[in-house]
Amino acid sequence: MAPGEDSNAPTQSLGNEASDDLPLDLSSLGISQPLPHFPDTNPQLNPVDIFRCYLTEMLAGLTGVDAKIIYPALAWTLTLDKGDLVLAVPALRVKGKKPDQLATEWAEKFPESPLISKPVAAGTFLQFYFSPTLVPKLILPLILKTKSRYGLNPKNGLKDRSDPSKGKKRIIVEFSSPNIAKPFHAGHLRSTIIGGFLANLYQGAGWDVIRMNYLGDWGRQFGLLAIAFQMFGSEEKLKADPIGHLYDIYVEVNRRAEPEEAEIKAKKANNEDTSELEEKSLTGQARRYFKRMENGDEDALAIWKRFRTLSIERYEQTYARLNINFDHYSGESQVSPESMQASAKTLKEAGVSEESEGAVIVDLTKYSKKLGKAIVQKKDGTTLYLTRDISEAVGRYEKYHFDKMIYVVASQQDLHLAQLFKILEAMGRKDVADKCQHINFGMVLGMSTRKGTVKFLNDILKDVGEKMHEVMRANETKYAQVSDPDRVADILGITSVMVQDMSSKRVNNYDFNMDRMTSFEGDTGPYLQYAHARLCSMTRKADIPRSELETADFSLLTEKHAVNLARVLAQYPDVVQNTLRTLEPVTVLQYLFKMTHLLSSSYDVLKVVGSEPETAKARMALYESARQVLHNGMVLLGLSPVER
Repeated sequence: MAPGEDSNAPTQSLGNEASDDLPLDLSSLGISQPLPHFPDTNPQLNPVDIFRCYLTEMLAGLTGVDAKIIYPALAWTLTLDKGDLVLAVPALRVKGKKPDQLATEWAEKFPESPLISKPVAAGTFLQFYFSPTLVPKLILPLILKTKSRYGLNPKNGLKDRSDPSKGKKRIIVEFSSPNIAKPFHAGHLRSTIIGGFLANLYQGAGWDVIRMNYLGDWGRQFGLLAIAFQMFGSEEKLKADPIGHLYDIYVEVNRRAEPEEAEIKAKKANNEDTSELEEKSLTGQARRYFKRMENGDEDALAIWKRFRTLSIERYEQTYARLNINFDHYSGESQVSPESMQASAKTLKEAGVSEESEGAVIVDLTKYSKKLGKAIVQKKDGTTLYLTRDISEAVGRYEKYHFDKMIYVVASQQDLHLAQLFKILEAMGRKDVADKCQHINFGMVLGMSTRKGTVKFLNDILKDVGEKMHEVMRANETKYAQVSDPDRVADILGITSVMVQDMSSKRVNNYDFNMDRMTSFEGDTGPYLQYAHARLCSMTRKADIPRSELETADFSLLTEKHAVNLARVLAQYPDVVQNTLRTLEPVTVLQYLFKMTHLLSSSYDVLKVVGSEPETAKARMALYESARQVLHNGMVLLGLSPVER
């Protein structure tokens, strides 16, 4: 069921007429009566819903339980031997008999059906198996017809499903968010991969998605950076590699500032006057420069804008390699002093903030001890990250009127985001706070290139691409068939990094293991790419026109491998729907590995070349459907499927 939907909404009838989207006229399946239709039912896009609706009606008649209780209780199974759908009998809350007795009784009484084989009672569960002759006929034409749309339900994103004219729901996904002139570290990489996936997921579900990158692009360090560029900056290096050059000069200026700061600290400890030293120091110069920026000095801002623009241009090139684009580059610099003053005023007037030793704090312990006390303004009057976040959240809501906003930020920031949401609520902006969600994630351990510690994402991608190239060269015959090995190695390298990142639940830490991630064996990125390339190769060799695949005789697909593969392909729309609840890329990834394992065990049994022409067509239609689902899942994850 889609998030936020009401299973108790009234059911309406789904007629038997053949729709433009439905692969089969239901009456041809031997179903004469109309099927019940539930708010989240979509047989045109998810054929499993035909079985769900049919089973719900059959069980309602058999058990006397309300269909609205039965429908959401029909769950998909993790393995095919447990059925295609399963019902936990206790979920129906039937009194008078034990659940295992009811399961046995209902299995025996279940009427013969053209859609469902006789159900199996397994303890307190009823296992339902779809008709093996029907599944390929129902699933494969739909996949071949809908292509890249298979698995997606754009109705999820409508404000009102019964009235599409009311428009789409809008979501902001804030992710990646690196700091200019600082390393693009593992946390930024994870945020980029997970955020890109979530944006794809909501877009596929029909939401209006705004992809936002909130850059660390303001603060005193930019004064120091400007001073550094005056001292030892190079125009040539800045144009060639803005991110790397700004980082290098920032490190160098900090190195030179350290002894000055140490001397000032020592003199202060001896109560000596340090005002002249502080004035001349690099930090003092940086402070004055940043003050000019804050005061709107055009010359000072021109240099900062140039650094920011050049950095964004370079980031965009890297993001493009990861199939990621942003609709808006925001940043700390975009939060106006006026909006922060307005937020501070609201906090004070609402009695939320208070003065404490010269600083302004918000005591959140009255809501939860865990939230502690949050500082919103330092003693010297300067604002903090939290202050900017409060103003930015309110500003975004007023500008975009979003229905949901997701922050994709590491779990180290759990407290910061929890404080932000609670402060928004306390200051009277529950309307904003309730629409905000923090999607957190664990750490990447030991992320480094072969030359040492990683500084930038490009270092990692370049290094993994080179490693992938070495792996590819090991098979000279296949390597010779690849027309652009550098590009393919780059795509495989990026796939390796992304799949390793998505291979477990987001909150888990993981070890960055280059040897494991670049292997073609096991559940890795290269394995998925190999599976896709192999299916593309089969299509080329079989050379059967697409129109003939669509009109193939699917009743010829009687082998257990063929039926099971079709059963798994039928699960994909449910997998995507479930992922909208879990918001975990691993939900999709595990499904793709399960499907490709089944696929690889089918090749020897379901041969295309050398089979009878009609059988070859039906089998090739099955393989093309599998390729399409694999392609759809990979694209949803943000990967670029390769054909060779």
